[in-house]
Amino acid sequence: MTRKFLKSRRAITILGGGPTVNTVQRIAKNMAVLFVARITSMLFGFFYVMYTARYLGPTNYGILSFALALNGIFGVIANFGLDPLTVREVARDKTLARKYLANGLVLKLLFGTLTFLIVFVVVNLLGYPEITRKVVYIITLSTIIAGLNNLFNDIYQAFERMEFMSTGQILQSVLSLIFAITAIKLGLNVVYFAMIYLIVNSIVLVYHVVMATWKFSKPRIEVDLSFWRSVVIEAWPFALTSVLVSMYYWMDSVMLSYMKGDEVVGWYNAAYRVVLLTLIVPQIYFASIFPNLSKYYNTSELTFRSLSYNSLRYMIILSVPIAVLVTVLADDIILLIYGKEYLPSSLALKVLIWTIVYAFVNSTFYHIIASMNQQKIISEISSVGTFVNLILNLFLISKYSFLGASIATLATEFITTIMMGLFIRKAKKSILMTIKELLVIITTNFSSGLILFALLKWKVLGSQENLLLNILESSIGFMLLYLFFLMVLGVINGDDLKLIKQMLELP
Repeated sequence: MTRKFLKSRRAITILGGGPTVNTVQRIAKNMAVLFVARITSMLFGFFYVMYTARYLGPTNYGILSFALALNGIFGVIANFGLDPLTVREVARDKTLARKYLANGLVLKLLFGTLTFLIVFVVVNLLGYPEITRKVVYIITLSTIIAGLNNLFNDIYQAFERMEFMSTGQILQSVLSLIFAITAIKLGLNVVYFAMIYLIVNSIVLVYHVVMATWKFSKPRIEVDLSFWRSVVIEAWPFALTSVLVSMYYWMDSVMLSYMKGDEVVGWYNAAYRVVLLTLIVPQIYFASIFPNLSKYYNTSELTFRSLSYNSLRYMIILSVPIAVLVTVLADDIILLIYGKEYLPSSLALKVLIWTIVYAFVNSTFYHIIASMNQQKIISEISSVGTFVNLILNLFLISKYSFLGASIATLATEFITTIMMGLFIRKAKKSILMTIKELLVIITTNFSSGLILFALLKWKVLGSQENLLLNILESSIGFMLLYLFFLMVLGVINGDDLKLIKQMLELP
């Protein structure tokens, strides 16, 4: 995009009616704290996944992945949409924090008990062996405790005190790696690896109770039935959306386990774990932005539009190059992390990585719509997406195994993006990017990707002996090319540079 093209957008950029400098700096501080925490957690998580997957092998890793996937579907019942609702309402009125925390703990325990009962029935009806059932039960208990941890994180997020959330994330990743290495040294089986999740989440819960008591107020239990009723009525669209989204994120693993076996689930999830690592970008960004979107929707239309429009731009600018880069380097990435046993995963990775483009955009749309108090729309769109995903998986997994599951996930993300985009266009057209802007970014990415592919093929770039060095050299070379094109074509403009400058001037 050129400066001339940007003039029509001037009213909603950071220079014209956007967030104040203090708001930008506060958001930047929270993003910086979360970024450091997530990168640290991701580093420890990388070694955790690598050691665990290599030690367990595709079959046992498939059992653990199945348990996590099953809880990915049913575990959201334990949260019942309380997390986004708590962040939104407490961000608007800080005096509600104690009320949401006290009642939320009880509600999550009740919904968690329901979750365990549902998982117990499902895993027994499907006729899984005893070792698989044990792993599922343990992971379910850890999921319930993780739901309690999320409630404390909701309060930190609403108060924009991300340092407490970040410390908990780092603690969790460090402990997971330590316990995994210990389990490997002791030669323990997959059941004990499931126990790691339960033990670590319990320790993190103790941390949150201590932090909340020290910095906020002592957590207490409260049963306010009238408050419960109002919360459940308001939260159920969030809950339904979470269930539906989780279904089309995790149903493929459950169906693969039932239709194709544990080894295939291990291959598929090896690729899926790489994709999930990239989703820390929108998670970090919107953990900082969502409280402000919720607040400014009611108080400043212009600021709301500015945050929404720029959020969409940045998510597209960041997601497409990640997809291009991982597609080119998929084989090396799988070999580096998992080893030759998991090489079939590279094909799934080349397809699945493109889901992040739509996932980044969908994350933007989700938080915009949620801040507009239109969570029912998200539920309706998610319902359609889940139905489409289920049908596609039934057809494609039977014919193409884990590759079919990858295609089904990509198609589902594309369809939900279109539906959310149409709603946003109807409600607030001015916060969307234009076709010209999108074409410039896509052209920039594919130009950089083709040059990188050519340089690798001609052995001008990348180490041929060392996988890690090859990935690092290729990634740096690609990003330099990409940034060059962004600057030349004006995708990164003066407004963005001013915003970056404001963000770097942290309070």
